[in-house]
Amino acid sequence: MNLFEIMMIAVGLAMDAFAVSVAAGTSGKLEGKRAVFRLSFHFGLFQAFMPVIGWAAGITVAHLISAVDHWIAFGLLAFVGGRMIHSAIQTDTETFSADPSRGASLVLLSVATSIDALAVGLSLAMINVSIWYPCVIIGLVTAAMSVIGIRAGRYFGKKLGPRMAVVGGVILIFIGLKILVSHLAA
Repeated sequence: MNLFEIMMIAVGLAMDAFAVSVAAGTSGKLEGKRAVFRLSFHFGLFQAFMPVIGWAAGITVAHLISAVDHWIAFGLLAFVGGRMIHSAIQTDTETFSADPSRGASLVLLSVATSIDALAVGLSLAMINVSIWYPCVIIGLVTAAMSVIGIRAGRYFGKKLGPRMAVVGGVILIFIGLKILVSHLAA
């Protein structure tokens, strides 16, 4: 897997965190640079480590399903991408009643925005990709896009978040299609 593909996956995964960051930025509840750092750091950290968990689970069963691993990778990425698109279309941008960069809200948001990365880690194990380099890229891209999302939320308002989640979903589906086509063509 080359850097461009890893970056596309990272951007696709970061769209949930970006959308939540936009919502947090529009809420007016994030005050100061520390709050922005806490939110973006935790989103990036969770997004970096969830693929490791999925990958570890995937390598334990990879030899059992090697004949259909490309279909599984495609299915997982298409499911995650479709779910991102569906949730973006169905609901408006979330608003917060308290500072989302503190306490249980921070942990819950970090897990919720990174759960898709678990499935991507499983997909990477299925296609026998080393996980460490992609995880670093995914974490850094997510943290950066979270900061950008908070700033965009403060500037552009509530309309941007759901649209970016749709873009992220489409990117993940296209990556899944590429994996499927490359294995079927080989």
